[in-house]
Amino acid sequence: MPIPTRHLKTAEIPVNATMDSADCEVGYDIPALPGMDEADIQTPCLVLDLDALERNIVKMGDYAKAHGVRHRSHGKMHKSVDVQKLQESLGDAVGVCCQKVSEAEAFARGGIRDILVSNEVRDPGKIDRLARLPRYGARVIVCVDDVANVAELSAAAQRHGTTLECLVEIDCGAGRCGVATTGEAVAIAQAIDATPALGFTGIQAYQGAMQHLESYAERKAKLDDAIVLAKAVVESLQTAGLTPELVSGGGTGSYYFESNSGIYNELQCGSYAFMDADYGRIRDKDGHRIDQGEWENALFILTSVMSRAKPGQAVCDAGLKVQSLDSGLPVIHGRDDVTYLSASDEHGVIEDKRGVLRINEKLKLVPGHCDPTCNLHDWYVGVRNGKVEVVWPVSARGKSY
Repeated sequence: MPIPTRHLKTAEIPVNATMDSADCEVGYDIPALPGMDEADIQTPCLVLDLDALERNIVKMGDYAKAHGVRHRSHGKMHKSVDVQKLQESLGDAVGVCCQKVSEAEAFARGGIRDILVSNEVRDPGKIDRLARLPRYGARVIVCVDDVANVAELSAAAQRHGTTLECLVEIDCGAGRCGVATTGEAVAIAQAIDATPALGFTGIQAYQGAMQHLESYAERKAKLDDAIVLAKAVVESLQTAGLTPELVSGGGTGSYYFESNSGIYNELQCGSYAFMDADYGRIRDKDGHRIDQGEWENALFILTSVMSRAKPGQAVCDAGLKVQSLDSGLPVIHGRDDVTYLSASDEHGVIEDKRGVLRINEKLKLVPGHCDPTCNLHDWYVGVRNGKVEVVWPVSARGKSY
C-alpha cells in the first residue's frame, strides 16, 4: 500500500514531543506514523512492543512498592522523555538517572522533575550548565567523589541562584568512579553539608561491573561486598550526624539484592524495560534466563530481507549503523530456523540453511546491548495489535556532553 508522506519542516518539530501531528515524511524523516499498519513500517528502525513494555514497567513498579524502595529509572538506556513519563505514570518511578549534563537537560526540558546525574561533573562549562537545570523546575542531584568538586559546584549554583543536591559516590567494586573508604566519604559529605547552595542527600552505591555476570551466585557475591561497604559508610555518616536521605543503586541484574539489603532505599534499574540479548542470558536464582519469565523483550530492531543471492544465506538491512555489537550479535526474535551471523555497515548476514526467508520479509532483532543501540536512532515506533500507536523521538540521542 502507498506510504503516507508529508512535507518536512524539521525546525518546527519539538524536541521532546510525541509526533502524532508532526509534519514528517515517512521513509525520509521518520520510519512510520501513528495509524499505519505494522507491515508498512520502514526499516531498519526501533520498534517497541507497547504491551510488553507496559507489563515490564508495571512489574518493576509493583516490585519496588512491595519492597518499600523507590525506583529511579535509568534514562541513559532509552534516552526518551516519553518512555520516562510512561515509567512514572505506570510504574511510579520517582524520577530519572542520567549520565551526562546534556542528557539531563533533555529530560529537564521535557518536564521530568527529579533528575540524578549519576556521574561526576568536573568541566567548568558542564558544571555551569548543570547549575542552571533547576531553573526548569527540576530537583537536580549530582554525584561527587572529590572534595575539590564541592567548591566548583557551589560556586556555579550560587552564581545562578540555584541549589544542587549531592550524593557521595563510593566504589562498590566496579573500579571506576567513587571513593573507597568510609573516611573519604564522610569528609566529602561534611564538605557538601557545610557549603552554600549545596545539599548532602546521600550516597551513590551502584555496582555496575557485575550486572551481566551470568551466574546468580557470582552476582550475589559481588553485591554482598558492595552492601558491606554501603552499610559501613551509612553508619559512619550517621555517627557524624549526616544520615543519608538516599542510598541509591541497583540494576536489572542486581535489584533484588539491593532491595532486600536493609541499606538501599532507591533502585536505578534501566534495561528491564526493554531487555536485550546480553541481559537475557543472565540467570535468576532458579537458573532460568531472565528474558524467559522475569522480563519480556519489548525493544526490537525491525529489519527487512533485501537479498537472497547466495544459497543458504539471506541479507537484511540492519548492519553496524543501527546497532551496537559490543555485547555480541543480535538474536532473531521468535525464530530458531535462521541465525544472524555478521554485520557490516549497512548489511546483516543471516544463515538461512532451508531457504525459508523471502525478499522484504520483516524480522525482529533483539539487540545485544540496548543502551548504545538506542542512541543510534532518532525514533521509537510503538506498536500494538499490528498497528503503529505512537512514534516517539529518542529525545536525548547524541547528548553525550
